[in-house]
Amino acid sequence: MLNKTIVKLAIPMAVGALALTGCGGGDSGSGDAYKIAFQGPLSGDNVQLGQNMENGIKLAIDQANAEGDLGFEVEYVPVDDQGLPDKATTAAQKAIDDEDVVAVIGPAFSGPADTAAEVYGAAGLVALSSSATRPDLTTKGYETFLRAVPNDSAQGAGMAKYLSDNVKAEKVVVVDDKTDYGIGLADVAEKDLKAAGVEVVRQSVPQKTPDYSAAAKNVTKNKPDALVYAGYYQDAGPFAKKLKEAGFDGVAMSGDGTNDAQFIQLAGDASDGWLLTCPCTDATKEDATKKFAADYEKEFKQAPGTYSAESYDAAMMIIEEIKKLHEDGGVERQALVDALRAAEYKGLTKEFSFDDKGEFTNQTIYLYQVKGEGIEYQGSIDELAG
Repeated sequence: MLNKTIVKLAIPMAVGALALTGCGGGDSGSGDAYKIAFQGPLSGDNVQLGQNMENGIKLAIDQANAEGDLGFEVEYVPVDDQGLPDKATTAAQKAIDDEDVVAVIGPAFSGPADTAAEVYGAAGLVALSSSATRPDLTTKGYETFLRAVPNDSAQGAGMAKYLSDNVKAEKVVVVDDKTDYGIGLADVAEKDLKAAGVEVVRQSVPQKTPDYSAAAKNVTKNKPDALVYAGYYQDAGPFAKKLKEAGFDGVAMSGDGTNDAQFIQLAGDASDGWLLTCPCTDATKEDATKKFAADYEKEFKQAPGTYSAESYDAAMMIIEEIKKLHEDGGVERQALVDALRAAEYKGLTKEFSFDDKGEFTNQTIYLYQVKGEGIEYQGSIDELAG
């Protein structure tokens, strides 16, 4: 999910201290605890997206420990990057410097992932993201980065397919928020819409624009049949309000960065009818995830959100591979990277496996729609457009 500011810090590395638990040797088999970190926005403008994932990870760890058959304990470590590239390296270093951390879930957003993946690679520490969707993250040679989610090539293609086949749109305005995530998603949507014969007008509106009135007017003056907004809920909310005030009456669509109840709170009734895509299923609707959803709501007093279930699956997959390595004598960071790269894991949401670049092999995209005060799950775009 989710301009790249590279902040490079020196990476203190001690030979033999890559993934140690309890003792100080190069192997943690004699220890009785391993740590899994999560890097994402645990404060800042888009904190709800981070909390959705964090809660899923915590639930997985709690349930795995409660089973009592691991032979070790799993501990959780939060590292907050606020969803910002310029805070990503410092957050990553916190996980790296804790020698008991053997895996990281995240970074959650694409910009921080692009910044932090290099330092995780140098430390031999796996960074398994359940939500960073910019397509090129797996093409840059980051040695320990894995993506457990369809990328924006699939999401943008899904947007284009639905708008061209179902909406029959002839003209679409595509707006990005100038973030790594927004530009990447918008690029794919624009390319695939044009390939389908749809006229596209491309615009960019930076995050934290003080007043979206001018941007909304720029959309309406083009008289499009539909709009694609590639950005996060914190900006989609006020933009939606101004679009309604400007008289926009076409189909409005956004992606996983907007797919959260906070969007409705920020936009009010201007959010009604918006279509939202996501490489994530609705955990409350699918049979395979209903027990997870009930457990999640009992624990956190709210329904699971975007990427909660996928992050739960990512944590459970990591724990399964830790267990195998532990039984073979201990867990080293690089050994866990190698094990996860080769893993085939059947989770609650989907089956997880990776190609030789660390790219997720399942590319299904799902559609949601805002209706009143809720976001309703519509199903797979391939099936809806079929």
